Amino acid sequence: MLYVVILFLLVSLLLYVILAGADFGAGIVELFSSEQNQKITKKTIYSVMGPVWEANHIWIIILVVILWVGFPGFYNVLVVYLHIPLTLVLLGITLRGVAFVFRHYDAYKDKSQIVYDWLFRVSSFVTPVFLGMTAGAMVSGELIITENYGNFTFAELFINPWLNGFSIWVGLFFAALCAFLTSILLIGETTSVNRHIYVRKSRIATVSVIILGFVVLSYGLMYDVVFVTDFLKNPYTIGLIILSGILIFPLMRSIKKARRIVSRTLAGLQVVLIIIAALITHYPYLIIASNTEMSIIETVATQGTIKVLGISLIIGGLIILPGVFHLFKSFKMIKILE
Repeated sequence: MLYVVILFLLVSLLLYVILAGADFGAGIVELFSSEQNQKITKKTIYSVMGPVWEANHIWIIILVVILWVGFPGFYNVLVVYLHIPLTLVLLGITLRGVAFVFRHYDAYKDKSQIVYDWLFRVSSFVTPVFLGMTAGAMVSGELIITENYGNFTFAELFINPWLNGFSIWVGLFFAALCAFLTSILLIGETTSVNRHIYVRKSRIATVSVIILGFVVLSYGLMYDVVFVTDFLKNPYTIGLIILSGILIFPLMRSIKKARRIVSRTLAGLQVVLIIIAALITHYPYLIIASNTEMSIIETVATQGTIKVLGISLIIGGLIILPGVFHLFKSFKMIKILE
């Protein structure tokens, strides 16, 4: 039953990164567009994502619950030592959600719309950056896991682990990945007149992801980040990254020809390959601190708890997944299946 729980954990993570990542990317694409293109993007994302906006966040709720119940020691380290970036993530998710609703459904269209627009765009950018910084902090080797809090300063325990060069580059890489997903999604959602806008943005986002990925690895090598060293030594990881690199060529070709189904499939596959490559690099040690390494398997709850959690996830999946599929299908979000 443990592997059932881990499977649900992995699937929730992948779905959140792909679906919520595309949500975050909508604001990022707007943020880095001209005024004219911002209006076009704003109109397009409301028609595409508006009906299913909040549904994408159920995956992070499921992910958090699995960690909390199934791996309490792992969850405890995250919420204690990384509570600052995680709080900023929650604040960002809330602010962008509020801005998204008010700028579209507000009965009065006045100057406050300017505030809502910028609040949505900026929070859409900084939220995935903080999410990426949190992930970077988990493997940066800067965390200090201890029970003797008095021996360290507040900054050493709760700020330095995530506010460092490596984590910042990981955060920017994740934000670029979100913009990459959205740009490619919007190719098939806009009019033929405006399609060239997202073809161009998709190319820029793809190149940005490649460059930032290279920067993350180079920075990690330069500063002896253990995770990066292991990443480049793991044959499975290297195999996945080579496959990802090979798929860039058909992806760029499909973007150029504005092929909706092929480009979306390849974009989603790219994200899956990157995440799995990162996860297996040091698995099951998903937290690399300066003084220890924490395996997610070693923090697993009791056998009875895992059994109940696994059964609950199976039953919940049978109820939720068809409902979510129907929701997406109803609002034509799953055009890839048509």
